[in-house]
Amino acid sequence: MTAHTTSPRADGGVLYVVGMGPGLPKSMTWAARSVIERADCVIASNLYQSLLRTDSVLPERSRTREVAEDVTIAERSDGTEQTIVRSSMGRQVELTEMAFERVRDGEIVAHVSGGDPNVYGKSDLVFQLAAESDVTDVPIEIVPGVTAALACGGRLGAPLSNDFCTVSLSEKWRPWERIEEKLRAATASGFVIVLYNCWRNYARAIEVIREHRSDDVPVGIVVDAAREDAGRQPEGESQTITTLGGAPAYDDAVGGMGTSIVVGTTDSRRWENDFRTHLLTRRGGRDVTEF
Repeated sequence: MTAHTTSPRADGGVLYVVGMGPGLPKSMTWAARSVIERADCVIASNLYQSLLRTDSVLPERSRTREVAEDVTIAERSDGTEQTIVRSSMGRQVELTEMAFERVRDGEIVAHVSGGDPNVYGKSDLVFQLAAESDVTDVPIEIVPGVTAALACGGRLGAPLSNDFCTVSLSEKWRPWERIEEKLRAATASGFVIVLYNCWRNYARAIEVIREHRSDDVPVGIVVDAAREDAGRQPEGESQTITTLGGAPAYDDAVGGMGTSIVVGTTDSRRWENDFRTHLLTRRGGRDVTEF
């Protein structure tokens, strides 16, 4: 049973906005997995549904039947049924309104967000829509997930051990000029920078950062972190460690929405052991004797 920070409705209905983490179910938190498994209705994109069927968080496709466009009914191993609704970018308001109604009907609804709902995820939409529509009768719970920056950090080694920030390169809700301002501020402040949504503007972002940061600082490019062979790219998950000056040459390594780029600082360095190359950022530049 998942603990509530707010009380569910008397009929049991509650809306969970669930962070499924960066990739396969083994990277999910126990709480996220538990909510999705027991939900009456799960709202998730085709990709997330496919990932969740790995390790049987959602019932396998052979146990589902289509009942409407983008809606299937799945039979769970205990014989109970679960409604699964396909999510897509252009339907988020409609799907959230549908989730509110299902909760009012006493259902537990899991609205699935990749990574963490509060890091470029779905939580702001859910709360804004509830506020603007005066939806006060639907309890909303956020179930945190592992965001891509943390997954990339784990894959690369220890690049985030000092102060870091994230910057989305998407121009969907703001112009490039605002993104560029944030990049300049983050670079000048000495943050390790994790770039999200790199499929369009990563080359422009790298050039802005190069104006204020040395070309020899290390950079990690991670595609489909924690998704192994189940992600968007046919080549599967990959990690590349290069330098800021060398990053523009890796255009082919930037594989769409599933790519994040970690830009180090002067306190970051490459280190190789007998198995692979890692990226390390020393906390405050301190040495081992200072721990």
